[in-house]
Amino acid sequence: MARSIYVASLEGHSGKSLVALGLVDALSRTVSSVGVFRPITRSDAGGDHMVHLLVGHEGVDLPYERCVGVTYDDVHADPEAALATIVDRYRALERSCEAVVVVGSDYTDIAGPTELTFNARVAANLGAPVLLVVNGFERTPEQVEQLAEIAIAEIRQSHATTVGVVANRCDPDRLDAVRQRLAGLELPVWALPEVPLLSAPSVRDLVRALDGELLVGDDEMLDREAEDALVCGMSTEHVLERLRDGQVCIAAGDRADALVTLAAAHAAEGFPTLAAVVLNGGYRPPPVVTDLVRGLTRSLPLVLTPHDTYTTARLVAATRGLLTPTSRRKVDTALGVFERHIDAEELLRAVEVPRSDVVTPLMFESMLIERARADRRRIVLPEADDDRILRAAATLLSREVADIVLLGDEAAVHRRAAQLGIRLDGAEVVDPARSPLLEPFAEEYARLRAHKGVTPERALDIVQDVSFFGTMMVHTGEADGMVSGAAHTTANTILPAFQIIRTRPGVSIVSSVFFMCLADRVLVYGDCAIVPDPTAEQLADIAISSAETAARFGIEPRVAMLSYSTGESGRGADVDKVRRATRLVRERRPDLPVDGPLQYDAAVDASVARAKLPGSSVAGRATVFVFPDLNTGNNTYKAVQRSAGAVAIGPVLQGLAKPVNDLSRGATVRDIVNTVAITAIQAQEVGEPAAGESPAGAAGERVAP
Repeated sequence: MARSIYVASLEGHSGKSLVALGLVDALSRTVSSVGVFRPITRSDAGGDHMVHLLVGHEGVDLPYERCVGVTYDDVHADPEAALATIVDRYRALERSCEAVVVVGSDYTDIAGPTELTFNARVAANLGAPVLLVVNGFERTPEQVEQLAEIAIAEIRQSHATTVGVVANRCDPDRLDAVRQRLAGLELPVWALPEVPLLSAPSVRDLVRALDGELLVGDDEMLDREAEDALVCGMSTEHVLERLRDGQVCIAAGDRADALVTLAAAHAAEGFPTLAAVVLNGGYRPPPVVTDLVRGLTRSLPLVLTPHDTYTTARLVAATRGLLTPTSRRKVDTALGVFERHIDAEELLRAVEVPRSDVVTPLMFESMLIERARADRRRIVLPEADDDRILRAAATLLSREVADIVLLGDEAAVHRRAAQLGIRLDGAEVVDPARSPLLEPFAEEYARLRAHKGVTPERALDIVQDVSFFGTMMVHTGEADGMVSGAAHTTANTILPAFQIIRTRPGVSIVSSVFFMCLADRVLVYGDCAIVPDPTAEQLADIAISSAETAARFGIEPRVAMLSYSTGESGRGADVDKVRRATRLVRERRPDLPVDGPLQYDAAVDASVARAKLPGSSVAGRATVFVFPDLNTGNNTYKAVQRSAGAVAIGPVLQGLAKPVNDLSRGATVRDIVNTVAITAIQAQEVGEPAAGESPAGAAGERVAP
């Protein structure tokens, strides 16, 4: 039977969605299958935003229809029959899950007993302990405590159990006071701050609320949050003084001067980027004015509404935004708030959710995020002109995974981020061509490459390239690591690293691994990206480096040296190379479980291993797979990725003195976030960087062109 937790509140707008999302995310790091259940929905037409939000999480693999119970109409008609249906549907769901997050109703008037009482009855019948969410918005700590006591008593009277209290939407300056006040409840308690962004409507929400029509602008910009509103009835200079990023500006539709002013300000460098302009009164601007606005800016949404100024302003102020899967910024912000203010381990202990023995892809990715966050490092991203990089940077910053340096023109970077509706607060943006680091970097690069005839003048041109500039930041300790490749080739990323950072002592070659995240475990494949045809000595080096990488990321290394033959049965140059490499690994690392040559089936399948290589400590249970050449490795990882549905994280470079990692040019935002987290963890292993640190030594010249 799955362990479950019931998220309930005493009233609406308490922020249950943030808490439920945080719980799903925390459980996804702990167990392999997380369920979501909503006992009561507004309708049976599939329109419950909370369910869509939670089933959209990567850790939930369930269709919407399985995650809902009954409608409000069902409860109105027959509460007892509705309760029986809820229990039946929940029992059908829980059989396929290790843990279930149950989210209580939204307070839209249930007849008969109070809504909290009905939710408590549901929780009691499901056997789910209640996590109570209390709305602290514009309330004193004493008022929050009183509400919590009333709710806990009502839950107890319905024979349900409260296991914790979350006071949400509290004054950020009074979080400690709220926690202290709730301490007398003798339950685990947490306090979360009010975050205005989370209740801000999107421009799309406003278009619906205003009965609006989109005249100009990109549809994708409608998902940007409207964080503020301004009625533009003043003179031009006073309007310009009051503009803010993310603002919705309301102007009369017959005020062509105001419209042109707002469009020009949105397009101008140094002025805020607006979320939208709303033209009220039903007046449609002349075509020539619309064309001018479109010429100034094609991205700014221009919305026409029939309502007058007062009604428009009132509707904008009254429209409340929801936490939805399409708002990545809101989701990242919500998860960041949950992670900073709630001890997930303590919460899961309260509901007795044991940690699973398997490791799912999401659990592995969450481990990366946690480890990177525990000792934040400074990572440089050279490709700030790529929207995926900007979105990933916003996620990394909001979840406090790493400190980010972006390379590019500062005004252009912040302007594009604003157009995308994301914030880069805390990121440093460096323009290599204007940076005071440029000349010192050129001098250092000329020194490093003097034996190749590089002059200081030539070096000045080279280090202005973002890949070389970013690598120099890592080399000199201005950054702890670099991630690149979303818009550049692998060669663009690794060539500067080979030339500048070089290999660490005792390593003869730079290689790579992929973390292959299967449904229930994580395997390490190397080398699948760098070395085309390694010698036996290089293959041994790759095996040792791959085992060390596996151990660094919590995977017990058992190394399979792969070939077309198992044991002593085969002959030929290729299998002899693997046999010699295996002997070299055993000589250099006698503590490391390694076997080879092994065929892939003998490495992973215990029954095949017993037949082909009985008594092996690796065969049938390998975790690190070393391929004999790049052709085999690259094709195998892609075959497993596509055929088995594995999540491939990498390539992760190994052997460099300081971490630099490459991205696929098809990398998603999720891929970039994972790679930055890996790079940060690698940087933690290197230790504290020192400016001007000397390179690892001449060994790096073996791989430098």
